[in-house]
Amino acid sequence: MSQKALMDKKEIIERLREHGCRITKQRMLLLDIILSEECSCSKEIYYKASAIDKSIGSATVYRMINTLEEIGAIDRRNMYRIECGKNCAESFGCTVELEDDTVIELSESKWNQIIAAGLKAYGYLNGQEIRSVVANV
Repeated sequence: MSQKALMDKKEIIERLREHGCRITKQRMLLLDIILSEECSCSKEIYYKASAIDKSIGSATVYRMINTLEEIGAIDRRNMYRIECGKNCAESFGCTVELEDDTVIELSESKWNQIIAAGLKAYGYLNGQEIRSVVANV
C-alpha cells in the first residue's frame, strides 16, 4: 500500500491475535503482499492476492487493511499528501500530489465529486448533498 509497515511481521501477527483475529492463510497472504510490495491502493492488493488465491474477496482485503490500521501496523494517511491552501479557494480547485510525485489538478467540480464518492464509500453520505467543504490548513 505504498506506506511503510510500522511493525515487523511477528509483532503484527501477535497484535492481530490480541485483536481477536485468527491467523488464516488469507490474512498471511495479504500481510505478505502488504509488507513486501509497493501497492498504491486496496484494489491493487486485492488483484495481487486474488491472482494467488481466487477465494479472496475485496471485502476481506478492506477488512484486513482496516484491522492493520487499527492495531497501528500501517498508516494510510501517509499514502497521499493533499494540499489545499489559499490558492485552492481562490482558484476553485485543488492540486493533489501523490508520493510518487504525480501531480493531479482538480477542478472544484471534480474535487467535490471525489469528496462525495469518498464519503459515500465510507458510509457518511446517505442521500444527502454536500453543502460545503472547508480545508483546515
